[in-house]
Amino acid sequence: MINIRHENKDEFKLVEAKTRDAFWNLYVPGCNEHLIVHHLRDSADYIPDLSFIIEKDGEIIGSIFYSKSKIVTDTGSDLETITFGPVSIVQEFQGQGYGRQLITYTIAQAKAAGYAAIIIGGYPKHYERYGFVGAKKYGLRLADGNYYTGMMALPLKAHAFEGKQGIIQFSAVLEDSPENELMNFDQNFSNKEKLVTASQREFEQAVSEIDTREF
Repeated sequence: MINIRHENKDEFKLVEAKTRDAFWNLYVPGCNEHLIVHHLRDSADYIPDLSFIIEKDGEIIGSIFYSKSKIVTDTGSDLETITFGPVSIVQEFQGQGYGRQLITYTIAQAKAAGYAAIIIGGYPKHYERYGFVGAKKYGLRLADGNYYTGMMALPLKAHAFEGKQGIIQFSAVLEDSPENELMNFDQNFSNKEKLVTASQREFEQAVSEIDTREF
């Protein structure tokens, strides 16, 4: 039986551990997503109403976390948006549709709550199925002025991005944590070996790819 619900406070460390297991050595040697989750819960940018865990037969197998983001438009105004991530499913249950259920459910919740749009970073092949397109389509770029294929947008309201071209600004809590802080935090979890993997090289190429498409 599948159940999607909010996490309880006494489950925080378990959810962090499962997040760590899901991301370990996936994008970098080790990972920092579990520390991001830890900090996010205490951030003013955290959106708990949209953050959920997914259970299978009573076991937590994944989670998704939402935070506030915005577009700093070229006209000087801000468009308030939201962002999901980290989102993860533990390795033994990956590729079985549980992540899709979690994402689909929370997108519907966000739309019902009246949010204007979702901005994320990731692999287009993973998120196009939900309606995400390259952020370049709407004139949305990063602070360096570049449009990247890994930056994607999903309007939840009609014409959400009309006249809103500008710079994507994610919550600071999603940025990389200092290495010493991460090392200290990892002492709370089981020891794992950091390895260099093919998926890390693929990710490095993906996140740096400039979007040259015409929309």
